[in-house]
Amino acid sequence: MDQNQSLNIRMMVFATLFTVLIIIGGYISFPIPLSPLPIVLSDFFAMLAGLFLGKKWGSTSVGLFLFLGALGLPTFAGGKAGLVVLFGPTGGFLLGFLVSAFVVGLISWKGKPSLLKDFLALFFGNIFLYSIGILWLKFILKLTWREGIALGFLPFIPGIIIKVVVSIILINTMRPHLKQIIPHSLQGLGGADEHS
Repeated sequence: MDQNQSLNIRMMVFATLFTVLIIIGGYISFPIPLSPLPIVLSDFFAMLAGLFLGKKWGSTSVGLFLFLGALGLPTFAGGKAGLVVLFGPTGGFLLGFLVSAFVVGLISWKGKPSLLKDFLALFFGNIFLYSIGILWLKFILKLTWREGIALGFLPFIPGIIIKVVVSIILINTMRPHLKQIIPHSLQGLGGADEHS
């Protein structure tokens, strides 16, 4: 087995691990009064996948999560599953997980790692997540923009801030240790996507 095959297998294992974490994050669910959307940790793990694995493998982990849920396995928030969930009020946020993992990986894995780059990656990842989610929520429930933002964004602001801070602490704590698992050329952030 050559080095590229070994690396791909390793990255597949990590992507699968993050898929499991995203699923677990959906079971850690807190309903919000008057909102069809619960607070979950799935988005936290989806963006961590982008930070830790880059755009390709981070979005692969989220794609597997969505695929399993679409097949009917209870992967979505609160153990829900199926296409009815993907096309329901929360569907835009589920798609947003995929886009945000890609965006976070794209930004954070370019050039030399930095706190600012990690923050910008998570900032734009959240922008994409909530933009897609609110747009879908507005369309499905026939809401005004004000109602969509009130239901799909405002209640989540404190959680977003906490998740961003924790994500930055985790990646900056773990990044030196990741060099032992993922070659330094891949830590140069961008490499896993270019070499796989």
